[in-house]
Amino acid sequence: MQRCLTLASKGLGNTYPNPLVGAVVVYNGKIIGEGWHKKAGEAHAEVFAIEAVNDKSKLTKSTLVVSLEPCSHYGKTPPCSKLIVESGIQHVVVGMKDPFDAVHGRGIKHLQNCGVKVEVGVLEDQCRELNKRFLSIVEKKRPYIILKWAACQNGFIAPDQQKEGQPYWITEPPAQQLVHKWRAEEQAILVGRKTIEVDNPQLNVRLWSGKQPTKLIIDPSCKVKVDSKIFQLKENIYIYNNKKQESHQNIHYILVDFNNEPLTQMMNHLYQIEIQSLIVEGGAATLRHFIDNGIWDEARVLTGQKKISKGLRAPKINKNFHLITKNMCGVDKIQFFKNPSCD
Repeated sequence: MQRCLTLASKGLGNTYPNPLVGAVVVYNGKIIGEGWHKKAGEAHAEVFAIEAVNDKSKLTKSTLVVSLEPCSHYGKTPPCSKLIVESGIQHVVVGMKDPFDAVHGRGIKHLQNCGVKVEVGVLEDQCRELNKRFLSIVEKKRPYIILKWAACQNGFIAPDQQKEGQPYWITEPPAQQLVHKWRAEEQAILVGRKTIEVDNPQLNVRLWSGKQPTKLIIDPSCKVKVDSKIFQLKENIYIYNNKKQESHQNIHYILVDFNNEPLTQMMNHLYQIEIQSLIVEGGAATLRHFIDNGIWDEARVLTGQKKISKGLRAPKINKNFHLITKNMCGVDKIQFFKNPSCD
């Protein structure tokens, strides 16, 4: 099962809106076939694992180990539970049940009804952690939310005086590249209007290889300039505002009542368009809004070596921030926090 999790993680950033899944075929204690779900619309992990077995006669005496319950419905691909039965495999080990309504135990039941022995719940906690994004959209009806910011040694995230349109880099190039890797792993990225005005960012993954995230901007009065760099990109951009609801090519204005739980409205919209994960990169007021409302799952806080004499304070890390781990990226420190109230 640990090998399944390792394989499944290779699909991070490419399988949305599908979950991450890895599978292996074991014969006489050895893996003879393995695979993972690589992209939505393409074959599932079980298909790759079974197809990778050179001697198909061994399947009847093999065990299929898979991190998530095999599907039992026809979607963009045929049901994996049907393929497993047809392959002759008699024993299946499942990491966790799939909570998605179209599956939700039906794959396991189908296998059992066809005489296949099924074991469920192996490394289940690790399987849930792997698919925390998928589980958030299914169980919480909102994306998995990651807060990210960089602060200098004395707690500022930006200087008091900053030239408009030119970002102030607190971290060094290795950490900047790591942030782009994080962006490639998540489905959407969100900032407030002020960040667009001050930094004029692209919010892309130019320092890494991967899909470009969907761009989200909180801009109540629609003040963001249309000549900003972000509007020169091809990815979908959603602007949450209280002025209009309309679309122009890849730019979509989403009407929000900012006097009535605006974050909840935004999360409902992201659920509707099947955004599984969201990385919130600021600015300070936007981050504090998520923190104050308790609508976040994970926080990644980078601390650089620079010091700023006067500037914009970083969000405070309060009692709801449970430190998971910390490490270094070059000279920059990174702390990873969880929000225990969202577990």
